[in-house]
Amino acid sequence: MKRRAVVPGVRRFGALTVVLAVLLVVGGCSSAPTNPYPGRVNASYGDATSAEAVRGRELMMNSRMLEELADDVTASLKLPHDIDLVGEQCDEVNASWNSTRKRIKICYELVDLGLRLFGDDDAPNSFTEATNATIGVFFHELAHALISMYDLPFTGREEDVSDQLAAFVILEPDGFLRDFPDPARVAEDYALMFRLWADQRGDIRTSDFANAHPINETRMYNLQCWIYGSDPAARAGMIADGRLPADRAAGCQEEYQRLSRAWSKILAPYLKKPTE
Repeated sequence: MKRRAVVPGVRRFGALTVVLAVLLVVGGCSSAPTNPYPGRVNASYGDATSAEAVRGRELMMNSRMLEELADDVTASLKLPHDIDLVGEQCDEVNASWNSTRKRIKICYELVDLGLRLFGDDDAPNSFTEATNATIGVFFHELAHALISMYDLPFTGREEDVSDQLAAFVILEPDGFLRDFPDPARVAEDYALMFRLWADQRGDIRTSDFANAHPINETRMYNLQCWIYGSDPAARAGMIADGRLPADRAAGCQEEYQRLSRAWSKILAPYLKKPTE
C-alpha cells in the first residue's frame, strides 16, 4: 500500500493543490521510501482459569516477561511483519510458532511446570530459574520464526538448529539479552530444564528417538557444551562439578565458535544497526 503524500498548505491553496496531490499519489510519486521491515513484536496475555494457568500467568505478568522480550526483539531485528507474542492457557505444557498466524505462543502451563520442577514457591531461586527457562523456550520458538520469515538456510533437523540459534542469541555479548545481568545464567537454567524434564519423564522409550525433538538429555548436554564453549575460562567449573563431561568439553570451544560464525553471517542482513 502506497503512503499518502503529505502536502503542506492544502487549505491555503485550495482545490488545485488537492488535485495535484492526488495526481502525485496516483502516479506513485512519494517522497518517503517504503520501509521493507515495518514489523514489531506485540505482547499480550490471554485469560487463565485453571490453577496451573493462573500461576503461570501471574509469573509472566508480574515480571513483564513478554513485554521485555518483545521490546528486545523489536529493537534488534528487522521484521518484515508484526509478530504476536501471546501467553495463553493451553491445558497442556507447550510453546509454539505458527507461521500462518505469525504468532509465538507460550502456554501458562509451561511456566507453572517450571515453577514446580525448580522448587516450591518460597524457594529463593525458583521464580528466577523458571523465568530463565521460559525465556530459553521463547528464543527456541523465535528461532523457528526467523527460519520461516527469512527463509534461512540450514542443514540438519530444525529442532537442533533452533536450539543452536537460541543459545547464540542468548550467549553472544551483543545478543538480544542486553538488559539481563547474566545471560549465561538464562542459558544454564534453560539447559537444566531439560534435565528436570528427563527426570520427571523417567525411562526413555524407543519412540523417543523417533521424535522431531532430540531427547531431553541430549538437548541439555548440547546447551551445556555451547555455554562452556562460549567462555571456557570463565566456566571451567562446569567440568569440575560434573555438569559437562570432560571428553565432550574438549571440543566445545571450537563447536561454539563454528556456531557463532555461522549464525553471525546468516543473521547479519536482518540485524538493526544501533541508529535504526
